[in-house]
Amino acid sequence: MTTHHSTAVFAVVLSFAVAASGAELYIYPQKGQSAQQQEKDEFECYGWGKGKSGFDPMAPPTTRTAPPKREGGSVAGGAVGGAAAGAAVGSVAGAIKGGKAGKGAAIGAGAGGLMGGMGAAGRNAKDEQRLRDWEQQEANAYAQRRREYNRAYAACLEGRGYTVK
Repeated sequence: MTTHHSTAVFAVVLSFAVAASGAELYIYPQKGQSAQQQEKDEFECYGWGKGKSGFDPMAPPTTRTAPPKREGGSVAGGAVGGAAAGAAVGSVAGAIKGGKAGKGAAIGAGAGGLMGGMGAAGRNAKDEQRLRDWEQQEANAYAQRRREYNRAYAACLEGRGYTVK
C-alpha cells in the first residue's frame, strides 16, 4: 500500500471515529443569554477546553505515531528472488545427479519462484493487517482526545449557565 493510499484510508477511518466521538454538541442557554453572549462564551470555552485537554478540534487531524514499516516486498520481487535461489540450488542438485544442471535449474527456479512469491504475499498480508491495526489505534486515540476536549468544553459552558448535550 502506498503512503498516499494509506493516508487516504486513515482519513476515512478517522472520519468515522470523529462521527462516533460525539463531535456535535447541542448548547442551550439556561439563563436567557443572548446570541452574542453565547458566541463569546463558546469561544472562551473553546480556548479553555483546548488548554485543559491538549486537543484542538479546529486543527487538522494528525497521527501520534508513525505507520508501521513494511516488511514484505512485492509478490513479483519475492518470486524473482525465489526463482533465482531455486535455480542455483536446482542447478547444483542437477549437476550432482548426473550432469543435468539445466533441468535441475529449471525445476528449482519454478519451485523457488512459487515459494518466494507465496512468502512475499504472506508478508504483504501481515503488513496490511499491521497497517489496519495502526489506523484503528490512531482513530481510537483521536476519538478519545476529542471526548476529553468535549468534556472540558461542556464543563466550561455548564459553569456559565448552559445545558450541553
